[in-house]
Amino acid sequence: MTVQEPEEPPRGPAGLFADELIGLDPNDPETRAFAEHLTRMRGIPTASTIEGYLGGVGRFADSAIRLQGHRRLMVILVVGLLLAVAVGAAWVTLLTVWSTF
Repeated sequence: MTVQEPEEPPRGPAGLFADELIGLDPNDPETRAFAEHLTRMRGIPTASTIEGYLGGVGRFADSAIRLQGHRRLMVILVVGLLLAVAVGAAWVTLLTVWSTF
């Protein structure tokens, strides 16, 4: 009597998205990229914490890097306006502190 070893499960993306990946080669880089995309798209949003906000900023930066044309210009404009508001608020705060002394 011989003991058969169980088959090794296929390596690569599996788990939650096994149904979406049926028929795809699990070792293909495009399949892995698709599984990572599904993971990002179906990710559970984090709570309103510093880590959650920083994660949102990181996702914004990752997507902004890939943009081209007028969308990239709009991202630059939005980031520039946010920085201008932050610098303005810091300047007003600094003037208020100086005026109290």
